[in-house]
Amino acid sequence: MDKLEIKGKWNELKGKAKQQYADLTDDDLLYEEGKEDELVGRLQDKLGKTRDEVVDWIKSLG
Repeated sequence: MDKLEIKGKWNELKGKAKQQYADLTDDDLLYEEGKEDELVGRLQDKLGKTRDEVVDWIKSLG
């Protein structure tokens, strides 16, 4: 699995994510540098998707 590269553009991606999934909260989308796995895990739980599906979805937002 290649590393997510979301640093620097996360606020823009977060807005797009909220447009697609209105039930996502700021807490669900909290990004901290070096803790990408935690973000993906929260999104997996909330969206009911696999890790690969979540990573592909985040990449598609950019």
